[in-house]
Amino acid sequence: MPAATNRADLRHVTEKEYAKLAKLLATLDDSQVYFAHDGTTIKNVIGHRAHWTELFFGWYADGQAGKQVYFPAKGYTWGDLKRYNADLTARQSDLTWDAVNAMLQSSYDKLVAFIDAHSDTDLYGAPMKGANNKWTTGRWAEAAGASHYRSAAKYVRAAIKASAASLTD
Repeated sequence: MPAATNRADLRHVTEKEYAKLAKLLATLDDSQVYFAHDGTTIKNVIGHRAHWTELFFGWYADGQAGKQVYFPAKGYTWGDLKRYNADLTARQSDLTWDAVNAMLQSSYDKLVAFIDAHSDTDLYGAPMKGANNKWTTGRWAEAAGASHYRSAAKYVRAAIKASAASLTD
């Protein structure tokens, strides 16, 4: 799927992918949410996605303020993603499914408001400040939102299938 190149398309793909994920999540029961598929649970994946959307806001704010932007976070590099994600899972281990869903909804609402508050030029006129690459702010927003929602839905569908298969084994 090609990346959005304007605010209207970014908002549309963000809403569309979030709606698909939210619809899928609404069908789950506790046994599915906490079922470990490929070493993680749906709860972990959704908490992860909500957190990464929040990371985007930090990256954007730091870049706008002229501060150093740490990707993915201070003390980690892109090469440390497995460690970062494991640390994140540990930090979120006490969260309930309801709390994780609230985080996801909150980060989505914040992302839509962010998109609405910025023009096409703000989102796609230049690379995001502090990112040290050619990606625009809109492209980073899509990666933190719609792309994460899409990959989470793919994971959830696989976990549901694996959960159902485990019941027949």
